[in-house]
Amino acid sequence: MKMTGNTILITGGTSGIGLGLALRLHEAGNKVVVAGRRKELLDEITAEHPGIDALVLDVADPDSIALARETVAASHPELNVLVNNAGIMLRENLLDPAGLPVAEDHVMINLLGTIRMTYAFLPLLVGKDDAVVMNVTSSLAFVPFPVTPTYNATKAALHSFSESLRIQLAGADAGVQVVEVVPPGVRTTLLGQQDDDHAMPLDDFLTETLDLLREKPDAKELVVERARFIRDAEANGSYDNVLAMLSGI
Repeated sequence: MKMTGNTILITGGTSGIGLGLALRLHEAGNKVVVAGRRKELLDEITAEHPGIDALVLDVADPDSIALARETVAASHPELNVLVNNAGIMLRENLLDPAGLPVAEDHVMINLLGTIRMTYAFLPLLVGKDDAVVMNVTSSLAFVPFPVTPTYNATKAALHSFSESLRIQLAGADAGVQVVEVVPPGVRTTLLGQQDDDHAMPLDDFLTETLDLLREKPDAKELVVERARFIRDAEANGSYDNVLAMLSGI
């Protein structure tokens, strides 16, 4: 992925990693469109950061995705980068029936939302110069955090989906790069980690991630050093120890 001169749509762009990427990529000389459900937050962002555009979008709603596709096709026909970042992360007790709707929301937003966005927007990217689909997954795709079981499962599924997407696009000579971003715990409001000393500061995460992309613009995965021990746990034989650590055992 080139670092400047893109037109980029970022879902879940009103806070956390999504907003952080939006601001950094805008500063780097890209046209950025932030997408989210809450119009008031989008209005605040565009007022505070002239040049950034906004789009009301609920990735859990297929009709909202279809409308967003038509809107972006008309307003930003030069779109060449889709960043699938929207997601939720909530605790679940699998012994409590009240946890089922929470699990279903994770699947609807984190997994189906990304899949539907990819199907909807890929036709706009194919044939564009330097086209990219960037999927934000998690290091917990590789070793689960047991208190967030469906979150982990959706991120593992998105890792698998990204791998298949990359192969299919390469086989079709579609000219679309697939990049997976694999964050560790980051100090955002996701799971209330904004004040967690064990989580990585957001600015540090953004700096290291974008530095990795500058160094390896053809990278398949962007894994900061803090996430590497989880990402590589199964390959290096430390899976059981890392799972025990995440389990508090």
